[in-house]
Amino acid sequence: MSKYIPPFHITHRITNLLADISERLGQIKILSKGNLAPHLRKENRIRTIHSSLAIEHNSLTVEQVSAILQGKRILGNPVEIKEVKNAYVAYEMLLTLDPYSVADLLKAHRVMMDGLIAENGRFRTGGVGVFNGRTPVHMAPPANMVPGQIQDLLAWYETSEIHPLIRSAVFHHEFEFIHPFADGNGRMGRLWHSLLLGRWNEIFFWLPVEELIRERQCEYYGSLGKSDMDADSCAFVEFLLQVIHDTLKRTTVVGNSDGQKSADPLIEKLARAIGKDVLSAAEIMQRLGLSHRPTFRQNYLNPALSLGVIEMTVPDKPTSRNQRYRLKK
Repeated sequence: MSKYIPPFHITHRITNLLADISERLGQIKILSKGNLAPHLRKENRIRTIHSSLAIEHNSLTVEQVSAILQGKRILGNPVEIKEVKNAYVAYEMLLTLDPYSVADLLKAHRVMMDGLIAENGRFRTGGVGVFNGRTPVHMAPPANMVPGQIQDLLAWYETSEIHPLIRSAVFHHEFEFIHPFADGNGRMGRLWHSLLLGRWNEIFFWLPVEELIRERQCEYYGSLGKSDMDADSCAFVEFLLQVIHDTLKRTTVVGNSDGQKSADPLIEKLARAIGKDVLSAAEIMQRLGLSHRPTFRQNYLNPALSLGVIEMTVPDKPTSRNQRYRLKK
């Protein structure tokens, strides 16, 4: 078990929010028949990307973000357009990333910041701080400490028995405190928060929590700052749980109208290929007559996983060489 223990305590407010969130998640599961409708996943992903980038001062509208993701040309800042395209690819990787892997964290950052900074996919090599004008709000730990601190933080999350809703919020705060990258720390922290919670409950792969964070941006940074000053993540945990609670409260979720898990012919083809067997990705590709792995993952495997048509035999280690797939009962 990791020796790293982030400082935080649990308040009555945290306990009450935890109970309310769990109840709402149960209601949504019943209403959605355990499966989010494809159009809602797409709409929520657009809102997530737009909001996460807007927090970082990207000025594109949600309509422009939607147009970019549909492959349409728009008039806009080329850097901001690049940010949208990068974020989309990074969020599409969620289902295949190992949440406890430093290598996967760096891989996601490489994609998220591709063409935006020179140090994409690498931990920072210099000191960084967060400033409000000229006033320092937070000075991050020295660069030479970053790799060890991130490794310890991931190990703590993997071995901790604290409820995932609390644990992921603590992780989010500690990640921002470490500030492991030269740039992109905020969007990576929010991405990884979605990944950690999505492994616990798949609705978090699609829930646009970032939208409410954007609407409460001052409170977001204020709670991060208070947790830093208190040397305790409690204030940020309370804030983030409230955001999740309120996002669930205003989210309408419906299942597929036909009651089936998939109407996509490619996914149905994959399901028939697997049948009653438990197969590796290579074995499924062979049955489908496919040889190009990226196409297989983008058009078959990832959509089938996100729809809950199939499941991993080793869900906690998505990139395990022993990974196999089977139809979800």
